[in-house]
Amino acid sequence: MGEFKNTVTSGIISGLGRGITAGSPYEDYVERLDNVIQTDAAISPGNSGGPLLNASGQVIGINTAVSQQGQNIGFAIPSNVLRELLSNYIASGGTILRPYLGVRYSIIDRDTALINKVPAGALVRDIVKGSGADEARIVIGDIITEIDGTAVTQEEDIAKIVASHKVGDTLTVSVFRDTKIQKIQVNLKKASE
Repeated sequence: MGEFKNTVTSGIISGLGRGITAGSPYEDYVERLDNVIQTDAAISPGNSGGPLLNASGQVIGINTAVSQQGQNIGFAIPSNVLRELLSNYIASGGTILRPYLGVRYSIIDRDTALINKVPAGALVRDIVKGSGADEARIVIGDIITEIDGTAVTQEEDIAKIVASHKVGDTLTVSVFRDTKIQKIQVNLKKASE
């Protein structure tokens, strides 16, 4: 694909703080990317890693993914997120440390919560053995309603909230169990690759 070197495309920022599931249709690899920038600038699958610039020529993100559902829907990781990742990478001696809580969950929206007479949040469906959630004794069936005072919603899901913290941070997790809210301290572990 080297025949179109030094190509520039233009577009607008059409969304901030998006959450997407990215992966390769040819490989068995999928990951969740949160807090990404959505743009309509033409991004091809082969040019991930290029800079996303603002009108002043400042790098505001790194082009990362393309939607397969529509034309000219691309996503970039914000430059401030990359700076934090690189800072952690250098400080850890060359290891990417991503925090995780250790739960698999489904979001309960407000309407579903009202119908079922439970709070909105994230219904814990599974616990990763040895994770922070496991050690803190969060259990299947708990509903996580808040993490460090941030309500768990479709837009502010667990993955997004946890991604704003570091491995080793201790979070206050509010869970609904046995008809009452309990506050549980959870230490974030390193996500396995």
